[in-house]
Amino acid sequence: MPVTMPDDRPEAPYLELLVRGAPAEAYERPVLRARADKAPADRLAALERAKLLALRVRGELEGRRRREAELSALYETAHDLAGLRDLDAVLQAIVQRARSLLGTEVAYLTLNDPTAGDTYMRVTDGSVSARFQQLRLGMGEGLGGLVAQTARPYVTESYFHDPRFQHTHTIDAGVRDEGLVAILGVPLLLGSGVIGVLFAADRRARVFEREQTALLGSFAAHAAVAIDTAHLLAETRTALAELEAANEIIRDRSRVIERASEVHDRLTELVLRGGGVHDVADAVAEVLSGSVEFLEVDEAPAAAVDRSRADGHAVRDGEEDWVAAVSAGGELLGALVLRGHPRLDPMDQRTLERAAMVTSLLQLARRSAGEAEQRVRGELLDDLLDTPDREPRLLRERAARLRADLDTPHVVLAAGIEAPDTGTPAAGPGAAHGSGPGAAHGSGPGGISGSRSGGAHGGGSGGAPAEDAEGRRRLWSAASHLAVTRHGLAATRDGGTVLLLPLADGDTADALARRTARQLGTAVHAAVTVGASAPVPAPAARPGEVAAGYAEARRCLAALRVLGRAGEGAAAEDFGFLGLLLAGTREGAPDGTGVQDFVTRTVGAVIDYDERRGTELIRTLDAYFAGGMSPARTKDALHVHVNTVAQRLERVGRLLGPDWQSPARSLEIQLALRLHRLASAVGY
Repeated sequence: MPVTMPDDRPEAPYLELLVRGAPAEAYERPVLRARADKAPADRLAALERAKLLALRVRGELEGRRRREAELSALYETAHDLAGLRDLDAVLQAIVQRARSLLGTEVAYLTLNDPTAGDTYMRVTDGSVSARFQQLRLGMGEGLGGLVAQTARPYVTESYFHDPRFQHTHTIDAGVRDEGLVAILGVPLLLGSGVIGVLFAADRRARVFEREQTALLGSFAAHAAVAIDTAHLLAETRTALAELEAANEIIRDRSRVIERASEVHDRLTELVLRGGGVHDVADAVAEVLSGSVEFLEVDEAPAAAVDRSRADGHAVRDGEEDWVAAVSAGGELLGALVLRGHPRLDPMDQRTLERAAMVTSLLQLARRSAGEAEQRVRGELLDDLLDTPDREPRLLRERAARLRADLDTPHVVLAAGIEAPDTGTPAAGPGAAHGSGPGAAHGSGPGGISGSRSGGAHGGGSGGAPAEDAEGRRRLWSAASHLAVTRHGLAATRDGGTVLLLPLADGDTADALARRTARQLGTAVHAAVTVGASAPVPAPAARPGEVAAGYAEARRCLAALRVLGRAGEGAAAEDFGFLGLLLAGTREGAPDGTGVQDFVTRTVGAVIDYDERRGTELIRTLDAYFAGGMSPARTKDALHVHVNTVAQRLERVGRLLGPDWQSPARSLEIQLALRLHRLASAVGY
């Protein structure tokens, strides 16, 4: 049903376009129509903003639909493998899905022929050339030969102009006959060897993204599993035919196969209903009658994991443990560890390996969903910092989808990771202070993509070494996780990370900063310094205060480092009168608000007492400090009895606390008294 809204609403035509799923070029028409009608400038500006928002929503929806299609295809492929009957059908389905999801004109799969010593075309989709479909290639020739030799993915934007691999007349003639230009190839790995190559190709120049390479690698892994499973089934049938007399062996073998089939079906069911990696571990543990645990990369036994990755199989670790590496697209994601099995049947070993592959798919799916949510959170915080004139209603709606409430008090926190053993910032811009909110930022990990120069005072100009980039990435990941659990927002900015976290009842900005520094430091295994702003009452209602709070938090972060307190957390209020140098004037507040807050926090109780009771405690304090803290000189200056001075000072002590005459407190009180006199003289 079409969405109908009043004609004067600039977003109305774009909502109609979103509902219809209109192409991107259609979003220009409302603006062109308004210009043709000579609409006023504010109407045109509103339409432009609405167009940009609608295009962003359209892009996000298309991205989610694409990711859903990719995951659905991977799940369907896993289901095909679990019920493998026809190897040709499974391989054809894999090639077709790869071509469809990568949006290429052609996809094909080649297999090595050890007997003939060459490589032949096994499956094609989208091919129109008979010569190309019948190609047989010598080992080591062409792009496929480079992939097979290195066991790594390779991509060429222009095949005939790429000198990295060996060109031959036969291969070039077939490729030219098919009209291919851009080609991506990923290896089909079985154990430590390459058994073939899966390709995606276009008849025009194009750039294949890293995510597309990883996706094609996942399909290649499924193809290798299908081939391996088919060979295994063939070997099993041969063994059954040859060992009819060994009924007991046959029965044992059948039970093992049935158990493997059971676990494959259970794993497929887990994937389809959205189970997690720990559900997979529990299912495998039940089938293999042991304890199975998924370990993150930094928790897994490194030597065993490296052997498993290199060999492509589960390997023994110690006397009773087995380890299967969990990886995808060449990236290590963790490991499955089976405990309590001194010996493992080959089929059970395969089961553990299949479970590791399913776990890799689940980890990729979780990462994809998590990165999408992190980008959305980062974009919302970037908008709060960079465009304070956003419509509050739209900000609230976007925050609600992230389970964040921007109508409650929040604190802006600037976090920077410190270099190991030095206490210095791991990245130059993160140590900066005094620069405005329009400095460099980016919503991806590490702030590497789309960042701008921040013009910061206290650090370098970027170009940080690789370990610094890795530190920023780990800080971004930890901050994003904290933002999700605390229903806040996080983004990368100025070489560090900025968070907007809700302030609970009874909590303070200073306590939140210290707690955040500890939590992030524990997560990244390094010192993290956190500066906090004063509370922002309602970010959605007054988004300009978020940018001001970020500038204040960065100044506080820089002050912590200058004072030798790197690795700690603090807010401006934690610095006493030095907080006046850190706190900036909030948007919409009169100049001097920071001074007034300091005076109120320091001697406000005495001022309120004088106003309620008509006493002269403030005047007495002025005279007391002016007289060198001498009651005798104070009574002369006030023309009162010395007992009166003593009574008034006793009342001051009850209002300000017993330590009000200590050196540090008395310094702050004297500064507050002077600021109060100056403020009173100019009308505050």
